[in-house]
Amino acid sequence: MAMMPSQAGSRAETRLQRVVGAVSTLSGVIAASLIFVSVLITCQMIWVRFVMNQSTIWQTEAVIYMMIAATLLGLPYVQRLRGHVNVDLIPGLLPPGARRVLALVTLALGIGVIGIMLWHSSELWHLAFSRGWTSDTVWGVELWIPYLAMPVGFGLYILQMLADLLAEFAPSED
Repeated sequence: MAMMPSQAGSRAETRLQRVVGAVSTLSGVIAASLIFVSVLITCQMIWVRFVMNQSTIWQTEAVIYMMIAATLLGLPYVQRLRGHVNVDLIPGLLPPGARRVLALVTLALGIGVIGIMLWHSSELWHLAFSRGWTSDTVWGVELWIPYLAMPVGFGLYILQMLADLLAEFAPSED
């Protein structure tokens, strides 16, 4: 779903692409922060359980939700860096015009698939919010809070892919 790294630097960046890039970077910072806080909570949980010999209530669930949110909110940042796994063999063998068509088709298909995921995750979030769903644990967190990471993450991912798609149509500076 990503363009070739050599293509990314050869196109002029519009204001919209810079704004989307900044939002994607902010999303990456938030994702990294969630991972860091998850590590701290895990250390606290280990201390409470094995050193103080007490039970934990919210830590495991919080870490799970935070790691899932970090994964979803990290999607646009990884797309911006072209960090998703891709196979460069076929694009590398194609002439530049065919490589560009392949990038356009791949981005368009990716936007379509993620759009479906955005739709369904938005629906799930709305159901959890409107019906007041809570987790079946002692903590009983309102599920709309962790579920919000799905539509936000997928929505920002689509924005970054749209910015990448626009970059493909931008005139080359060469």
